[in-house]
Amino acid sequence: MTTKHNLTLHDGRTLIVHDGGSESAALTVIWHHGSPHTGALLEPLLDSSTARRIRLVSYARPGYGGSSPNVGRDVASAAADVAELADALKIERFATIGASGGGPHALACGALLPDRVLGVVTFASPAPLTDAFDWYAGMVAPGGLQAAARGRAARADYAATEEFDPDSFTDADWTALRGAWASLGGDAAEAGQAGHDGLIDDDVAFTMPWAFDLRALRAPVLVVQGGEDRVVPATHATALVGACPTAELWLRPREGHVSVLEAVPVGMDWLLATTKRP
Repeated sequence: MTTKHNLTLHDGRTLIVHDGGSESAALTVIWHHGSPHTGALLEPLLDSSTARRIRLVSYARPGYGGSSPNVGRDVASAAADVAELADALKIERFATIGASGGGPHALACGALLPDRVLGVVTFASPAPLTDAFDWYAGMVAPGGLQAAARGRAARADYAATEEFDPDSFTDADWTALRGAWASLGGDAAEAGQAGHDGLIDDDVAFTMPWAFDLRALRAPVLVVQGGEDRVVPATHATALVGACPTAELWLRPREGHVSVLEAVPVGMDWLLATTKRP
């Protein structure tokens, strides 16, 4: 059973929190949703966490799912929000997972909350914007991020006429969306219908400095990446692993941006094994 909380943060903003587990669970995992999503805990996530006695907690990032906007937020700001969330739910230590646009925010928690985060898993996460490689190469539809790199106003203008390019997803992605991950597509549509502010602020945050150093990560990190991803290409995963001293790469050559989530259960198993205490 999932419990929904309206958490008032110290600055007066509201954060919508979804708590999907028991306090007696073997491990608590905080989930960082993709862009755009509502923050609701989707059925395949809950199925995987319940089977493993994991307490799964999610929250809607600012501008999504009823959470107050936080215009100008950077990636690092997620760590402060998560720290308040964990305090409110009396969670001392936890692991964290981020999918797609949630990946950078999961990494921020690992870097900035080192005394609380036990491990980090990312799925199809972008890397920080850089000139070290062609950051946009391999993206079928990079227009939103390219606009975001010019500032929030440019990204907002782009959003007014933006349309999803179906070629961004592989056949494997569409199969996943028709099957086990159908709820993901529905949730993304719901988030999009509610407005563009969360997605705009995410994209701007991805293309500006993240305000933390990936080299500061001390918790173990697993970077899971689909080799055929057309939204966040595999070069981003390689860059993340190169920058994170504790990271290892799990490349799934035939997976795309959505189908790589079929590996969520194994990612949870990895966290349980990695964070297990004697």
